[in-house]
Amino acid sequence: MRARQWWARHRRIPGWHNRSNIAQIELYTRVTLYVVVWMMLLSQIALSVTEPVRAAAPGALIVVTCVLGVAQGAWNTRLAARGLDVYLGRVPLDRNAFVVGAVLMLGATGTLLALATFVAPGDFPMFVLALGAALLPYFGALSLVTAWRWTALLAALALTCATGVGLGLSGHPRLIFVSTIGVLFGGLWGMCTMRPSGWTLRGMWDLHEARETKARLAVAEERLRFGRDLHDVMGRNLSVVALKSELAVQLARRGKTEAAVEQMIEVQRIAQESQKEVRDVVRGYRQADLAVELAGAQGVLNAAGITCTVTGSAAGLPSDVQAALAWVVRETTTNVLRHGDAKACRVELVTGDEGVVLTVENDGAGDVVATGRGSGLAGLRERLAAVDGTLESGAVRKGVFRVRVSVPVTGLVDEAAPQKQEAAR
Repeated sequence: MRARQWWARHRRIPGWHNRSNIAQIELYTRVTLYVVVWMMLLSQIALSVTEPVRAAAPGALIVVTCVLGVAQGAWNTRLAARGLDVYLGRVPLDRNAFVVGAVLMLGATGTLLALATFVAPGDFPMFVLALGAALLPYFGALSLVTAWRWTALLAALALTCATGVGLGLSGHPRLIFVSTIGVLFGGLWGMCTMRPSGWTLRGMWDLHEARETKARLAVAEERLRFGRDLHDVMGRNLSVVALKSELAVQLARRGKTEAAVEQMIEVQRIAQESQKEVRDVVRGYRQADLAVELAGAQGVLNAAGITCTVTGSAAGLPSDVQAALAWVVRETTTNVLRHGDAKACRVELVTGDEGVVLTVENDGAGDVVATGRGSGLAGLRERLAAVDGTLESGAVRKGVFRVRVSVPVTGLVDEAAPQKQEAAR
C-alpha cells in the first residue's frame, strides 16, 4: 500500500522532456549541487579510512567519522535544496534545519581532527582535503540563506573552533596549520560554489518572467488595438444616433411627425451601418490586409523574445483570400504567444500555379502538442472553407508544431519561378 502511494505521488513529477527550458536548467543546477555535496562527503569518508588512519586510529572513531559523513550527506542535500528555494523566494527560512546541519558539521570536523592526532605528521596534508570536504556542503548551503558577511563570520568562527580543537588535541603546529587551511578551503569554496549557482538561476528566472510579461503585453496591445478600432467605429455613430433620437423626440412633441419619422429612418440607417461595421471589425475584414498581419506578427513575436522570420509576399492575392490567410496569421501568432515555450517561429507564404500555401511553424510545442480540435483552429477552418482552403496542423518532429494552409487560387504567378529556372540552368 505504501509503495502504491509513493508511486502515485512521484509518477506525477514531470520528466526531463516535459519541463520547460528554465525548469530543465533548474533541475540541472540542483542535481549538480547535490552531486557536489556527495562528492565532498564521500571524499571525506574515503580519506578517513586510508591505510595510515586504519593502522593507527581506533576503529570506533573511524566508524563514527564515516557515519557522520553519511548523515551530513543526507542532511546537507536537504539543506542545499531548501537553501536554493529560500534564495529563489519560494519558501521561508528554516533555522532549525541549519542548526542541525551545523552540529553535524562540527561533529565531523572534530572527529577528523581526532583522527589526525593518531597519524604521523607527514600524513597531515590529506586532512586538509578531508576538512574542506566536511565543511564545503554546509557553508555552501548557508551562503544561500545568509549574506556574504555573515557566512564569512561563521566560517571565521568555525576556523577559530577548529584551531582550538587542534591545539587541544595535539600541540603539533603542523596540525594547527592543516586545520586552518582545511577550514578556509571548505568555507570559501562552499561560498563560491552554491551562491553563484543560485544567483545565476534567479537571474534566469527573472528573465523568463520578463519574457512572459512581454508576451502578455503583446496580447494586451492587440486587444487594445481591437478596442480602439471598435471605439472608432461605434463612438461617432452612437453619438449621432443619440442626437438624432433626441431630435426626433423633440419634433414628435411639437407635432412634426413627418420630420420625426425622417430622423428615425436616419437613425435606423446609421444603426444598420454600425452593425455592419462592427461585424467587419470582429471578422477582421476592416484590416484584412495579409501584408499588414505578416509584419504585425513578426513585430509582436520579436517583441516577446521569439525570433520570427517571414518569407513570401501577399502581392497579387484576391482580397477574400488575403482576409482568410490574415486570420490564420493572427490566430497562430496568438497561439505561439499563449502556448508553449517557443524560441523561434517561421512564417512562409508560397504562391504558385495551383494556389497559395501558408506555413506557420514554431519550436515551442514540447512533447504534448495540440490535436487541431480547438475552437481557434475550428474557426479558421470555417473561414477557409469560404475560399475552398484547407488547414492541417500537428507535430512535424519533436517539439515542433506546424500549421499549414492551402488555398487554390488560379491565375497566380510563382514569384520564385525565375530563381528556380536560373538555378536549374
